[in-house]
Amino acid sequence: MTLGTTDLTIGQRLRDVSAMVEPGRITAICGPNGAGKSTLLSALAGLLAPDSGTVSLDGESLAALHPRERAKRIGYLPQDGEVAWDVAVKSLVALGRLPHRDPQSDRGETAIARAIGALDLEAFADRPVTKLSGGEKARVLLARVLAGEPDWILADEPLAALDLAHQLTLLRHLKAEADSGAGVVIVLHDLALAMNHADRVLMLDAGRLVADGPPGDALSAETIRQVWQVPARWIGDPGARALVVSPPDEG
Repeated sequence: MTLGTTDLTIGQRLRDVSAMVEPGRITAICGPNGAGKSTLLSALAGLLAPDSGTVSLDGESLAALHPRERAKRIGYLPQDGEVAWDVAVKSLVALGRLPHRDPQSDRGETAIARAIGALDLEAFADRPVTKLSGGEKARVLLARVLAGEPDWILADEPLAALDLAHQLTLLRHLKAEADSGAGVVIVLHDLALAMNHADRVLMLDAGRLVADGPPGDALSAETIRQVWQVPARWIGDPGARALVVSPPDEG
């Protein structure tokens, strides 16, 4: 079961990007601002039509998949998720079951409760979403994705609004999802989080794929210097590495 692109081009945002991601792993998409990270993730979710190239799921064109079936198989969390109306947390999370049409079934209720528990939201289940902090709301929106039990979880900067403790909790949960067989693809700006928690990194720069591989290779100090134009080095042990970046005149 694979999800990926072949020679994908979308305007000036992506050019000839080919990459296949696999289930059971966390794949991080990294790169500078404007590199095309969110564009690639949106294309993998079937939300952007390419100018040329293909997006495929299990070898078949994603565009040919019925929208409801696509929604069941791919859960997508945008970078700036908006809540259009004031509803309770549990009701919003339950919307993740809409593709299955079973929010009130035993399976639906179980999936909703599991998602709420996974994101530590039990205390907020009956609270209006508009009364939550930005970080709490971000966790609710991700819980909505998880409630749908998708084969693929695509999340654009899911850690941006979270404090350190909830970042680590979320990463552990995404790892558990991957270990259970789901494919997880996340956009990350924090290269240390990608180095320590991802199984694979796709590095974009100016709309092109410039590195693809294990974090130690795709996030090498040499690649970081080439992409960001700053001297950098990694310190620490595997799994707890930190990136040290020096001003250019100290390189």
